[in-house]
Amino acid sequence: MEKIQNPYTELFQFQLANFPQAGKSTARERREKLSRLARALEVTFRDEIREALFSDFRKPVTETDLTEIYPVLAEIRHARRNLKEWMRPRRVATPTALAGSSSRIRYESKGVCLILSPWNYPLNLALVPLVSALAAGNCCILKPSEHSPATSRVLKRILEAVFDPREVALVEGGPEAATALLGLPFHHIFFTGSPRVGKIVMQAAAANLTSCTLELGGKSPAYVGKSASLKTAARRIAWGKCTNAGQTCIAPDYVLVAESVKEAFVEELCAQWAAFYPEGAEKSNSLARIINDAHFQRLDTALQEAKAHGAQIRYGGVTRGEDRYVEPTLVEGAPPDSTLLQEEIFGPILPLVPVSGPEEALEFINGRERPLAMYIFSSDKREIQFLEANTRAGGSCVNHTLIHYANLELPFGGVNNSGMGKSHGYAGFLEFSNQRPVLRQYLPSSSELVRPPYTRLRQRLAEFTLRWL
Repeated sequence: MEKIQNPYTELFQFQLANFPQAGKSTARERREKLSRLARALEVTFRDEIREALFSDFRKPVTETDLTEIYPVLAEIRHARRNLKEWMRPRRVATPTALAGSSSRIRYESKGVCLILSPWNYPLNLALVPLVSALAAGNCCILKPSEHSPATSRVLKRILEAVFDPREVALVEGGPEAATALLGLPFHHIFFTGSPRVGKIVMQAAAANLTSCTLELGGKSPAYVGKSASLKTAARRIAWGKCTNAGQTCIAPDYVLVAESVKEAFVEELCAQWAAFYPEGAEKSNSLARIINDAHFQRLDTALQEAKAHGAQIRYGGVTRGEDRYVEPTLVEGAPPDSTLLQEEIFGPILPLVPVSGPEEALEFINGRERPLAMYIFSSDKREIQFLEANTRAGGSCVNHTLIHYANLELPFGGVNNSGMGKSHGYAGFLEFSNQRPVLRQYLPSSSELVRPPYTRLRQRLAEFTLRWL
Protein backbone atom coordinates (compact mmCIF):
# COMPACT_ATOMS: atom_id res chain seq x y z
CA MET A 1 0.00 0.00 0.00
CA GLU A 2 1.31 3.44 -0.93
CA LYS A 3 2.25 5.56 2.08
CA ILE A 4 0.13 8.72 2.44
CA GLN A 5 2.25 11.86 2.20
CA ASN A 6 1.91 14.34 5.06
CA PRO A 7 0.38 17.47 3.45
CA TYR A 8 2.51 19.80 5.60
CA THR A 9 5.92 18.21 5.05
CA GLU A 10 6.87 20.73 2.37
CA LEU A 11 5.95 23.70 4.58
CA PHE A 12 7.89 22.20 7.48
CA GLN A 13 10.95 21.59 5.29
CA PHE A 14 10.65 25.14 3.95
CA GLN A 15 10.96 26.52 7.50
CA LEU A 16 13.58 23.94 8.49
CA ALA A 17 15.86 25.28 5.75
CA ASN A 18 15.33 28.84 7.00
CA PHE A 19 15.63 28.40 10.75
CA PRO A 20 19.46 28.60 10.99
CA GLN A 21 19.22 32.09 9.50
CA ALA A 22 16.35 33.05 11.83
CA GLY A 23 18.31 31.72 14.80
CA LYS A 24 21.24 34.02 13.96
CA SER A 25 19.04 37.12 13.73
CA THR A 26 20.01 40.10 15.86
CA ALA A 27 17.94 41.77 18.55
CA ARG A 28 17.26 44.63 16.13
CA GLU A 29 15.95 42.25 13.44
CA ARG A 30 13.71 40.45 15.92
CA ARG A 31 12.37 43.72 17.31
CA GLU A 32 11.52 44.83 13.78
CA LYS A 33 9.47 41.67 13.19
CA LEU A 34 7.58 42.30 16.43
CA SER A 35 7.00 45.94 15.49
CA ARG A 36 5.43 44.92 12.18
CA LEU A 37 3.07 42.60 14.04
CA ALA A 38 2.16 45.36 16.52
CA ARG A 39 1.33 47.80 13.71
CA ALA A 40 -0.89 45.22 12.03
CA LEU A 41 -2.85 44.61 15.25
CA GLU A 42 -3.08 48.19 16.41
CA VAL A 43 -3.81 49.88 13.09
CA THR A 44 -4.28 47.82 9.96
CA PHE A 45 -6.46 44.94 11.18
CA ARG A 46 -7.98 46.27 14.42
CA ASP A 47 -11.52 46.70 13.06
CA GLU A 48 -11.40 43.32 11.30
CA ILE A 49 -10.33 41.65 14.55
CA ARG A 50 -13.24 43.21 16.43
CA GLU A 51 -15.71 42.14 13.75
CA ALA A 52 -14.33 38.59 13.67
CA LEU A 53 -14.61 38.11 17.43
CA PHE A 54 -18.14 39.51 17.39
CA SER A 55 -18.97 37.03 14.64
CA ASP A 56 -17.50 34.08 16.57
CA PHE A 57 -18.71 35.01 20.11
CA ARG A 58 -20.71 38.23 19.97
CA LYS A 59 -17.77 39.43 22.02
CA PRO A 60 -18.04 43.05 23.23
CA VAL A 61 -15.58 45.44 21.56
CA THR A 62 -14.21 46.54 24.94
CA GLU A 63 -13.53 42.92 25.90
CA THR A 64 -11.88 42.28 22.53
CA ASP A 65 -9.55 45.23 23.06
CA LEU A 66 -8.75 44.34 26.69
CA THR A 67 -8.46 40.56 26.46
CA GLU A 68 -7.37 39.90 22.87
CA ILE A 69 -5.50 42.84 21.34
CA TYR A 70 -3.98 44.56 24.37
CA PRO A 71 -2.29 41.43 25.86
CA VAL A 72 -0.47 40.79 22.57
CA LEU A 73 0.62 44.42 22.25
CA ALA A 74 1.81 44.41 25.87
CA GLU A 75 3.78 41.20 25.21
CA ILE A 76 5.39 42.77 22.13
CA ARG A 77 6.35 45.98 23.96
CA HIS A 78 7.77 44.03 26.89
CA ALA A 79 9.84 41.81 24.59
CA ARG A 80 11.11 44.75 22.54
CA ARG A 81 12.23 46.60 25.70
CA ASN A 82 14.06 43.60 27.15
CA LEU A 83 15.15 41.52 24.18
CA LYS A 84 18.75 42.71 23.98
CA GLU A 85 19.28 41.82 27.65
CA TRP A 86 17.50 38.46 27.31
CA MET A 87 19.66 37.46 24.34
CA ARG A 88 22.97 38.40 25.96
CA PRO A 89 25.02 35.35 27.06
CA ARG A 90 25.00 35.14 30.86
CA ARG A 91 28.18 34.57 32.83
CA VAL A 92 27.87 32.05 35.66
CA ALA A 93 30.27 31.03 38.43
CA THR A 94 32.84 28.28 37.91
CA PRO A 95 33.84 25.99 40.83
CA THR A 96 37.37 26.13 42.20
CA ALA A 97 38.06 22.59 40.98
CA LEU A 98 37.65 23.89 37.42
CA ALA A 99 40.00 26.84 37.92
CA GLY A 100 41.39 28.26 34.71
CA SER A 101 38.03 28.17 32.92
CA SER A 102 35.02 30.44 32.50
CA SER A 103 31.35 29.50 32.15
CA ARG A 104 28.40 31.11 30.43
CA ILE A 105 24.95 30.30 29.09
CA ARG A 106 24.02 31.03 25.47
CA TYR A 107 20.37 31.40 24.49
CA GLU A 108 19.72 29.67 21.17
CA SER A 109 16.52 29.26 19.18
CA LYS A 110 15.02 25.78 19.37
CA GLY A 111 14.23 25.73 15.64
CA VAL A 112 10.88 25.13 13.97
CA CYS A 113 7.99 25.34 16.44
CA LEU A 114 4.33 24.38 16.29
CA ILE A 115 1.73 26.51 18.09
CA LEU A 116 -1.68 24.87 18.56
CA SER A 117 -4.05 27.56 19.83
CA PRO A 118 -7.60 27.29 21.23
CA TRP A 119 -10.91 28.95 20.38
CA ASN A 120 -11.67 30.78 23.63
CA TYR A 121 -9.15 33.61 23.14
CA PRO A 122 -8.32 32.87 19.52
CA LEU A 123 -6.15 35.93 18.84
CA ASN A 124 -4.45 36.29 22.24
CA LEU A 125 -3.55 32.63 22.72
CA ALA A 126 -2.20 32.27 19.19
CA LEU A 127 -0.07 35.41 19.12
CA VAL A 128 1.29 35.66 22.67
CA PRO A 129 3.30 32.43 22.28
CA LEU A 130 4.27 33.54 18.77
CA VAL A 131 5.80 36.72 20.23
CA SER A 132 7.94 34.60 22.58
CA ALA A 133 8.93 32.25 19.77
CA LEU A 134 9.99 35.11 17.50
CA ALA A 135 11.84 36.85 20.34
CA ALA A 136 13.85 33.64 20.78
CA GLY A 137 14.63 33.45 17.03
CA ASN A 138 12.42 30.55 15.93
CA CYS A 139 10.32 29.77 12.87
CA CYS A 140 6.67 28.86 13.56
CA ILE A 141 3.66 27.12 12.12
CA LEU A 142 0.37 28.06 13.81
CA LYS A 143 -2.74 25.90 13.81
CA PRO A 144 -5.70 27.83 15.30
CA SER A 145 -8.94 26.20 16.40
CA GLU A 146 -11.58 25.49 13.79
CA HIS A 147 -14.27 26.57 16.30
CA SER A 148 -13.51 30.28 15.85
CA PRO A 149 -13.39 30.45 12.03
CA ALA A 150 -13.84 34.20 11.56
CA THR A 151 -10.89 34.97 13.82
CA SER A 152 -8.78 32.26 12.16
CA ARG A 153 -9.35 33.88 8.77
CA VAL A 154 -8.25 37.28 10.08
CA LEU A 155 -5.23 35.70 11.77
CA LYS A 156 -4.21 34.17 8.47
CA ARG A 157 -4.50 37.54 6.72
CA ILE A 158 -2.44 39.23 9.45
CA LEU A 159 0.37 36.69 9.37
CA GLU A 160 0.53 36.61 5.57
CA ALA A 161 0.75 40.42 5.51
CA VAL A 162 3.45 40.61 8.17
CA PHE A 163 5.71 37.57 7.74
CA ASP A 164 7.53 35.54 5.14
CA PRO A 165 6.03 32.01 5.22
CA ARG A 166 9.56 30.68 5.73
CA GLU A 167 9.42 32.16 9.25
CA VAL A 168 5.70 32.18 10.16
CA ALA A 169 2.82 30.33 8.50
CA LEU A 170 -0.74 29.50 9.51
CA VAL A 171 -2.54 26.24 8.74
CA GLU A 172 -6.34 26.12 8.92
CA GLY A 173 -8.38 22.95 9.38
CA GLY A 174 -9.84 20.62 11.96
CA PRO A 175 -8.46 17.73 14.00
CA GLU A 176 -7.08 16.03 10.90
CA ALA A 177 -4.80 19.03 10.25
CA ALA A 178 -3.59 19.02 13.87
CA THR A 179 -2.93 15.26 13.68
CA ALA A 180 -0.90 15.64 10.50
CA LEU A 181 1.15 18.49 11.97
CA LEU A 182 1.83 16.50 15.13
CA GLY A 183 3.35 13.79 12.96
CA LEU A 184 6.21 16.11 11.96
CA PRO A 185 9.47 16.37 13.93
CA PHE A 186 9.09 19.90 15.29
CA HIS A 187 11.70 21.18 17.72
CA HIS A 188 9.08 22.50 20.16
CA ILE A 189 5.30 22.35 20.50
CA PHE A 190 3.25 24.94 22.37
CA PHE A 191 -0.30 23.70 22.99
CA THR A 192 -3.17 25.48 24.73
CA GLY A 193 -6.32 23.46 25.39
CA SER A 194 -7.83 20.76 27.54
CA PRO A 195 -5.92 18.17 29.62
CA ARG A 196 -7.51 15.42 27.51
CA VAL A 197 -6.08 16.76 24.24
CA GLY A 198 -2.87 17.75 26.02
CA LYS A 199 -2.18 14.06 26.64
CA ILE A 200 -2.61 13.36 22.92
CA VAL A 201 -0.22 16.16 22.02
CA MET A 202 2.37 14.97 24.52
CA GLN A 203 2.14 11.39 23.23
CA ALA A 204 2.65 12.58 19.64
CA ALA A 205 5.59 14.76 20.70
CA ALA A 206 7.22 11.81 22.44
CA ALA A 207 7.59 9.98 19.11
CA ASN A 208 10.07 12.68 18.01
CA LEU A 209 11.37 13.57 21.50
CA THR A 210 9.95 17.04 20.93
CA SER A 211 9.81 19.37 23.93
CA CYS A 212 6.36 20.67 24.88
CA THR A 213 4.69 23.55 26.63
CA LEU A 214 1.17 22.57 27.68
CA GLU A 215 -1.18 25.35 28.78
CA LEU A 216 -4.15 23.36 30.03
CA GLY A 217 -6.97 24.14 32.46
CA GLY A 218 -8.90 22.51 35.22
CA LYS A 219 -11.17 23.63 38.01
CA SER A 220 -9.73 26.83 39.47
CA PRO A 221 -11.12 27.47 42.96
CA ALA A 222 -11.93 30.76 44.67
CA TYR A 223 -12.00 30.86 48.47
CA VAL A 224 -13.84 33.59 50.37
CA GLY A 225 -12.93 33.75 54.06
CA LYS A 226 -14.93 35.38 56.82
CA SER A 227 -12.47 38.30 57.00
CA ALA A 228 -12.78 39.12 53.29
CA SER A 229 -14.32 42.31 51.95
CA LEU A 230 -17.44 40.63 50.61
CA LYS A 231 -18.41 43.41 48.21
CA THR A 232 -14.94 43.44 46.65
CA ALA A 233 -14.76 39.64 46.53
CA ALA A 234 -18.19 39.43 44.91
CA ARG A 235 -17.40 42.09 42.31
CA ARG A 236 -14.07 40.52 41.31
CA ILE A 237 -15.37 36.96 41.24
CA ALA A 238 -18.43 38.06 39.22
CA TRP A 239 -16.13 39.82 36.74
CA GLY A 240 -13.70 36.89 36.55
CA LYS A 241 -16.55 34.46 35.94
CA CYS A 242 -18.28 36.46 33.21
CA THR A 243 -15.35 37.76 31.20
CA ASN A 244 -15.73 36.06 27.80
CA ALA A 245 -18.91 34.47 29.21
CA GLY A 246 -16.79 32.35 31.52
CA GLN A 247 -14.90 30.74 28.62
CA THR A 248 -11.55 31.44 30.27
CA CYS A 249 -9.09 28.79 31.43
CA ILE A 250 -8.34 30.75 34.62
CA ALA A 251 -11.94 31.74 35.41
CA PRO A 252 -13.01 30.91 38.97
CA ASP A 253 -14.65 27.53 38.43
CA TYR A 254 -16.28 27.20 41.85
CA VAL A 255 -16.35 29.28 45.01
CA LEU A 256 -15.76 28.01 48.54
CA VAL A 257 -17.34 30.41 51.04
CA ALA A 258 -17.01 30.47 54.82
CA GLU A 259 -20.43 29.43 56.10
CA SER A 260 -20.70 32.38 58.48
CA VAL A 261 -20.64 34.87 55.56
CA LYS A 262 -22.30 32.75 52.88
CA GLU A 263 -25.64 34.56 52.69
CA ALA A 264 -24.03 37.99 52.77
CA PHE A 265 -21.69 36.94 49.95
CA VAL A 266 -24.57 35.56 47.85
CA GLU A 267 -26.44 38.84 48.27
CA GLU A 268 -23.38 40.82 47.16
CA LEU A 269 -22.68 38.55 44.18
CA CYS A 270 -26.26 38.80 42.93
CA ALA A 271 -26.12 42.58 43.31
CA GLN A 272 -22.88 42.75 41.32
CA TRP A 273 -24.24 40.74 38.39
CA ALA A 274 -27.38 42.88 38.39
CA ALA A 275 -25.17 45.99 38.28
CA PHE A 276 -23.06 44.58 35.43
CA TYR A 277 -26.14 44.01 33.26
CA PRO A 278 -28.77 46.56 34.40
CA GLU A 279 -31.03 45.93 31.38
CA GLY A 280 -30.70 42.16 31.85
CA ALA A 281 -27.79 40.01 30.71
CA GLU A 282 -29.66 38.67 27.67
CA LYS A 283 -30.18 42.16 26.24
CA SER A 284 -26.79 43.45 27.28
CA ASN A 285 -23.99 44.18 24.83
CA SER A 286 -21.49 43.40 27.59
CA LEU A 287 -21.87 39.60 27.73
CA ALA A 288 -20.45 37.31 25.07
CA ARG A 289 -22.17 34.13 23.89
CA ILE A 290 -21.11 30.49 24.07
CA ILE A 291 -18.90 29.56 21.13
CA ASN A 292 -21.08 26.85 19.52
CA ASP A 293 -24.13 24.63 19.96
CA ALA A 294 -22.16 21.69 21.34
CA HIS A 295 -20.65 23.76 24.15
CA PHE A 296 -24.02 25.37 24.89
CA GLN A 297 -25.63 21.94 25.14
CA ARG A 298 -22.87 20.73 27.45
CA LEU A 299 -23.46 23.64 29.82
CA ASP A 300 -27.24 23.35 29.71
CA THR A 301 -27.09 19.61 30.40
CA ALA A 302 -24.74 20.12 33.36
CA LEU A 303 -27.04 22.76 34.83
CA GLN A 304 -30.18 20.63 34.40
CA GLU A 305 -28.39 17.62 35.92
CA ALA A 306 -27.46 19.62 39.02
CA LYS A 307 -31.03 20.90 39.40
CA ALA A 308 -32.42 17.39 39.02
CA HIS A 309 -30.23 16.27 41.93
CA GLY A 310 -31.39 18.97 44.30
CA ALA A 311 -29.14 21.94 43.49
CA GLN A 312 -30.66 25.37 44.08
CA ILE A 313 -30.34 28.23 41.61
CA ARG A 314 -29.49 31.29 43.70
CA TYR A 315 -29.18 33.61 40.71
CA GLY A 316 -29.85 33.34 36.97
CA GLY A 317 -30.37 29.92 35.43
CA VAL A 318 -31.87 31.03 32.09
CA THR A 319 -30.49 29.38 28.95
CA ARG A 320 -31.56 29.88 25.30
CA GLY A 321 -30.17 27.52 22.69
CA GLU A 322 -31.17 29.58 19.65
CA ASP A 323 -28.84 32.38 20.82
CA ARG A 324 -26.32 30.18 22.69
CA TYR A 325 -27.11 32.35 25.71
CA VAL A 326 -26.35 31.28 29.27
CA GLU A 327 -27.26 33.74 32.00
CA PRO A 328 -24.72 34.32 34.77
CA THR A 329 -25.79 31.66 37.24
CA LEU A 330 -25.02 30.87 40.86
CA VAL A 331 -25.72 27.26 41.90
CA GLU A 332 -25.70 25.99 45.48
CA GLY A 333 -25.94 22.36 46.52
CA ALA A 334 -24.61 20.67 43.38
CA PRO A 335 -23.65 17.10 44.35
CA PRO A 336 -19.87 16.52 44.67
CA ASP A 337 -19.99 13.97 41.82
CA SER A 338 -22.02 16.23 39.50
CA THR A 339 -20.59 17.52 36.22
CA LEU A 340 -20.50 21.06 37.62
CA LEU A 341 -18.12 19.99 40.39
CA GLN A 342 -16.14 17.40 38.45
CA GLU A 343 -15.44 18.94 35.03
CA GLU A 344 -14.16 22.36 34.00
CA ILE A 345 -17.26 24.47 33.36
CA PHE A 346 -16.08 26.99 30.74
CA GLY A 347 -19.22 29.08 30.98
CA PRO A 348 -20.88 31.67 33.27
CA ILE A 349 -22.10 29.10 35.81
CA LEU A 350 -20.63 29.28 39.31
CA PRO A 351 -21.15 26.49 41.86
CA LEU A 352 -21.07 27.66 45.48
CA VAL A 353 -19.80 25.33 48.22
CA PRO A 354 -20.14 26.41 51.88
CA VAL A 355 -17.17 25.44 54.10
CA SER A 356 -16.48 25.82 57.79
CA GLY A 357 -13.16 27.55 57.17
CA PRO A 358 -9.76 27.25 55.42
CA GLU A 359 -9.11 23.70 56.65
CA GLU A 360 -12.25 22.32 54.98
CA ALA A 361 -11.52 24.42 51.87
CA LEU A 362 -8.03 22.94 51.73
CA GLU A 363 -9.40 19.40 51.91
CA PHE A 364 -11.84 20.17 49.08
CA ILE A 365 -9.18 21.74 46.83
CA ASN A 366 -6.55 19.08 47.45
CA GLY A 367 -9.07 16.34 46.74
CA ARG A 368 -9.02 17.41 43.08
CA GLU A 369 -6.41 17.80 40.33
CA ARG A 370 -4.01 20.73 40.67
CA PRO A 371 -5.66 23.81 39.15
CA LEU A 372 -4.32 26.37 36.72
CA ALA A 373 -5.27 29.20 39.09
CA MET A 374 -6.38 29.64 42.70
CA TYR A 375 -8.00 32.74 44.18
CA ILE A 376 -7.96 33.64 47.86
CA PHE A 377 -10.13 36.42 49.31
CA SER A 378 -9.18 37.20 52.87
CA SER A 379 -7.75 39.90 55.13
CA ASP A 380 -6.20 37.33 57.46
CA LYS A 381 -2.49 36.92 56.61
CA ARG A 382 -2.25 33.60 58.43
CA GLU A 383 -5.22 32.25 56.49
CA ILE A 384 -3.71 33.38 53.19
CA GLN A 385 -0.30 31.88 54.03
CA PHE A 386 -1.95 28.63 55.18
CA LEU A 387 -3.78 28.18 51.87
CA GLU A 388 -0.79 29.20 49.73
CA ALA A 389 1.61 26.90 51.59
CA ASN A 390 -0.65 23.83 51.56
CA THR A 391 -1.94 23.89 47.98
CA ARG A 392 -0.34 23.63 44.55
CA ALA A 393 -1.60 25.66 41.60
CA GLY A 394 -0.25 27.10 38.38
CA GLY A 395 -0.74 30.65 39.67
CA SER A 396 -2.68 32.64 42.25
CA CYS A 397 -4.26 35.99 42.99
CA VAL A 398 -4.98 37.18 46.50
CA ASN A 399 -8.07 39.40 46.64
CA HIS A 400 -8.53 39.44 42.86
CA THR A 401 -9.11 37.15 39.88
CA LEU A 402 -7.49 36.76 36.43
CA ILE A 403 -5.11 39.72 36.59
CA HIS A 404 -1.94 37.75 37.37
CA TYR A 405 -2.08 36.87 33.65
CA ALA A 406 -1.45 40.54 32.83
CA ASN A 407 1.83 40.87 34.77
CA LEU A 408 4.53 39.93 32.26
CA GLU A 409 7.13 39.72 35.02
CA LEU A 410 5.25 36.68 36.35
CA PRO A 411 5.58 33.31 34.57
CA PHE A 412 2.23 31.90 33.49
CA GLY A 413 1.41 28.19 33.29
CA GLY A 414 0.04 25.16 35.03
CA VAL A 415 1.29 22.28 37.09
CA ASN A 416 0.69 18.58 36.33
CA ASN A 417 -2.92 18.22 35.12
CA SER A 418 -3.19 21.97 34.47
CA GLY A 419 -0.07 22.07 32.32
CA MET A 420 3.70 22.16 32.14
CA GLY A 421 6.16 24.83 31.16
CA LYS A 422 5.74 28.59 31.51
CA SER A 423 4.98 31.48 29.19
CA HIS A 424 4.93 35.29 29.05
CA GLY A 425 7.83 37.70 29.13
CA TYR A 426 11.24 36.30 29.99
CA ALA A 427 9.70 32.95 30.95
CA GLY A 428 8.25 32.66 27.42
CA PHE A 429 11.59 33.59 25.85
CA LEU A 430 13.28 30.84 27.90
CA GLU A 431 10.55 28.33 26.96
CA PHE A 432 11.35 28.76 23.26
CA SER A 433 15.14 28.83 23.81
CA ASN A 434 17.80 26.22 24.33
CA GLN A 435 19.91 27.33 27.28
CA ARG A 436 23.27 26.10 26.02
CA PRO A 437 26.07 25.89 28.61
CA VAL A 438 29.54 26.82 27.37
CA LEU A 439 32.75 26.28 29.38
CA ARG A 440 35.97 27.82 28.04
CA GLN A 441 39.30 26.55 29.29
CA TYR A 442 41.95 29.27 29.10
CA LEU A 443 44.61 27.97 31.56
CA PRO A 444 46.01 24.47 32.23
CA SER A 445 43.26 22.24 33.64
CA SER A 446 43.43 20.28 36.89
CA SER A 447 41.57 17.46 35.10
CA GLU A 448 44.88 16.67 33.32
CA LEU A 449 46.23 15.52 36.69
CA VAL A 450 43.69 12.73 37.08
CA ARG A 451 43.68 11.13 33.65
CA PRO A 452 44.50 7.41 33.24
CA PRO A 453 46.44 5.44 34.24
CA TYR A 454 44.89 5.82 37.70
CA THR A 455 47.91 5.50 39.97
CA ARG A 456 47.81 5.86 43.75
CA LEU A 457 49.03 9.45 43.39
CA ARG A 458 46.27 10.27 40.94
CA GLN A 459 43.70 8.68 43.27
CA ARG A 460 44.87 11.05 46.02
CA LEU A 461 44.70 14.00 43.64
CA ALA A 462 41.17 12.96 42.66
CA GLU A 463 40.15 12.83 46.35
CA PHE A 464 41.68 16.27 46.90
CA THR A 465 39.88 17.68 43.83
CA LEU A 466 36.51 16.32 44.98
CA ARG A 467 36.76 18.41 48.15
CA TRP A 468 36.70 21.55 46.00
CA LEU A 469 33.71 20.68 43.80
